[in-house]
Amino acid sequence: MMYQSYDLYSRSAEMMNGFIALGQTLINNPYNPYAKTFLGKSISAGLDSAFHHTKVYDKQPFDIKTTTIDGETVNIDEQVILKKPFCNLIHFKQDTKVQQPKLFVVAPLSGHHATLLKATIERLIADHDVYITDWLDAKNVPLSEGEFNFDDYVTYVVDFMKEIGENTHVLAVCQPAVQALIATAVLAKEKDPATPKSLTIVAGPIDTSINPNELNKYANSKDLSWFENNVVMTVPNRYPGAGRKVYPGFIQLSSFIAMNMESHIKKHKDYFGDVFHGKEEESTSHRNFYDEYLSVLDLNGEFYLETLDRVFINHDLANGKMTYHGELVDLSVITDTALHTIEGQNDDICSIGQTQAAHALCSGIPDENKLDQVFEGVGHFGTFSGSAFRNRIAPSIADFIQKHN
Repeated sequence: MMYQSYDLYSRSAEMMNGFIALGQTLINNPYNPYAKTFLGKSISAGLDSAFHHTKVYDKQPFDIKTTTIDGETVNIDEQVILKKPFCNLIHFKQDTKVQQPKLFVVAPLSGHHATLLKATIERLIADHDVYITDWLDAKNVPLSEGEFNFDDYVTYVVDFMKEIGENTHVLAVCQPAVQALIATAVLAKEKDPATPKSLTIVAGPIDTSINPNELNKYANSKDLSWFENNVVMTVPNRYPGAGRKVYPGFIQLSSFIAMNMESHIKKHKDYFGDVFHGKEEESTSHRNFYDEYLSVLDLNGEFYLETLDRVFINHDLANGKMTYHGELVDLSVITDTALHTIEGQNDDICSIGQTQAAHALCSGIPDENKLDQVFEGVGHFGTFSGSAFRNRIAPSIADFIQKHN
């Protein structure tokens, strides 16, 4: 009943949002004599905060129109080149004759939309011909499309790699690190031409038994049935995926916020002050961040439970027990794909060493084709977004790809 209750609250909040917007229009009207007074600005800031707390946060667009290559402005055409029930493959096609290395970005399926990586893509397309997985919201996928499990995820990645073709480099951001490694092994075993030239893993949970953090400890504090009974819920009737078992995005979002509650409270206090004092640049930056951060999607229940079981509880990949369609996965068959791992020194979601573990598991890759990096002063989101990513991490990724292109 929790999902149904949340849905009822969400619909009620939508109605309140309209009345709050009307109040904002009245208090900020230039003909309102109280608009610029201390009381008027206080009410305006309060209404602004209330508006964004009752707003429905839909998926944001990538909306990447141009980039700069060799000093010239290049137009970008966002194209969906392959559609599947739970994911689309997007290509940011560049209008240029410059040959950039092909880079397939496997976005995480862990609560947020792939557009959380918008800034990541904007930086990467300056050096690469970029493709990305655009995972769909499970509550909008009809039951007639069937289930989506852990092996299906790997199959999607394999199919997308084959669609993009040979001489492609792969970048897995956080959650899909395990599936990207498995998919690479599957193609390497088949000696498929689409086997990646390089695989870069950014803050990925390859072995979460190493330096376990609070998130890892929580996953191991309950048995799988507890998660199935307490956080896997049924999609309400008003959505296309009504009746589907999902791990709701709002549950995952609550977990994210709870991990950094003090930081979020401070940001909202600062936002109130910025609106009150008319600091439009700071206010807009806050709104843009939370428009994306608070936009979440539901995960198919079977995929969520299997990921929890295989990756976070039993560490199947690290223990040599990972299977794909019933067959053991052998990472040693990966020999011609260069491996690059990236970790953040201050990462509280994927601890230092958990991503690095991929190097020992991929014993068939020569040492000269491996690179492990830990970036000082960088937290989890900083490994793929922000100034550290733009100025230090992205250039390192580009250099590694160019070396093995």
